[in-house]
Amino acid sequence: METQEKINYDRIATAIEYYKSNFREQPSLEDVAEHVHLSPFHFQRMFKEWAGVTPKQFLGYLTLEHAKEVLKREPGATLFDAAFETGLSGTGRLHDLFIKIEGMTPGEYKNGGEELAIRYNFAESPFGLLLIASTHKGICYLAFADEGRAAALKTLRAGFPNAHYVQEADGFQEQALGIFSRDWSQPGDVKLHLKGTPFQIKVWETLLKVPMGDLTTYSELAQEIRSPRAVRAVGSAVGHNPVAFLIPCHRVIRSDGKIGEYHWGSTRKNAIIGWEATRGVAEGQA
Repeated sequence: METQEKINYDRIATAIEYYKSNFREQPSLEDVAEHVHLSPFHFQRMFKEWAGVTPKQFLGYLTLEHAKEVLKREPGATLFDAAFETGLSGTGRLHDLFIKIEGMTPGEYKNGGEELAIRYNFAESPFGLLLIASTHKGICYLAFADEGRAAALKTLRAGFPNAHYVQEADGFQEQALGIFSRDWSQPGDVKLHLKGTPFQIKVWETLLKVPMGDLTTYSELAQEIRSPRAVRAVGSAVGHNPVAFLIPCHRVIRSDGKIGEYHWGSTRKNAIIGWEATRGVAEGQA
């Protein structure tokens, strides 16, 4: 006999497949709820519990991904073409989706950041060479340059191939790099310009609340954002963190106490955790 949990999982899996197959019709919440034999209220709650996002947000992601493909695949494609292909009622809704999910307009995405000016610089840290980049809004990228400066810059450019890049430091970068010489007790002091889904942003915001010297787990993060079943989605969001150290994904470990994976290597993750723990003790004794 199937458990209720298995039945619920099957319903959500069926709903996800339905969205993937029918997103061009922009199905309503009621349509999909009826397809999986649930009331709209229970479907909405169950979908968010299992998927980590609302049905509307999930539909928005599917729609946006297809629009991005249209804009990339067809050089002469217009916003109207993309909106039509994705089943949206007009370019206004497509524009709203891009702003809400991607942090940029459709035109900026299609042009690969053509109107975007990105300042970047390399800086030494206690854990290796960093590449840091900022826009007029704040820090947009921070990564360890383990493979050399050229390779690190190539990775940064891949995100916005047509942006205007200038190698120079600015106030955003100086303020951000100050985290290595003090406890970042006031994250708002550092301005970030992040591109991510609402779910990713929510996870990153929650990570910012983990104090230096403390650790959390993926399941605890999922509980904190009120999506306890979305542990894998939380792990994916942590893995897509675009600003190393500033958003402290290194403070997330496995529930069994093991350090777990880290984009820049488990050795570095161990070193950072130990360094922060030592500083926390020193500051507590001061």
